[in-house]
Amino acid sequence: MPIALAERGVRRFGPGQSNPRIVEYNGHTALVGYDDKISWCSSFVNWCLGRIGIRGTGSALARSWLDWGRPLEQPVYGCVAVLTREDDPASWKGHVGFYLRHDAETIYLLGGNQLEEVRELGYPLDSVLGYRWPA
Repeated sequence: MPIALAERGVRRFGPGQSNPRIVEYNGHTALVGYDDKISWCSSFVNWCLGRIGIRGTGSALARSWLDWGRPLEQPVYGCVAVLTREDDPASWKGHVGFYLRHDAETIYLLGGNQLEEVRELGYPLDSVLGYRWPA
């Protein structure tokens, strides 16, 4: 978590520019060479884990994390949380970040591409698909 927390505030640049740090995140997935204008939440998680020697999924798809590591029945601080982005849990779309806490209705994640930056953000608790921990 210290590595992810230290990245808070890294954000997407405006049109015609690209944040080199986000390009670096993308380099840890199949998005090598892509700019900061695409979804980069999974790139961020892959980059953070790679910095401490833990192999991620290597995929830019948030839902790829559902097959990574081992499942947790209950979340623990810093675990990988995978969310759906649509009402259809079978959709390929998703979001991934590091679990911070939750209450009765909201889960709070630290993640990339949350309102176009690395930040803490809350999501509906019922959007959680799973929690994962390194194997």
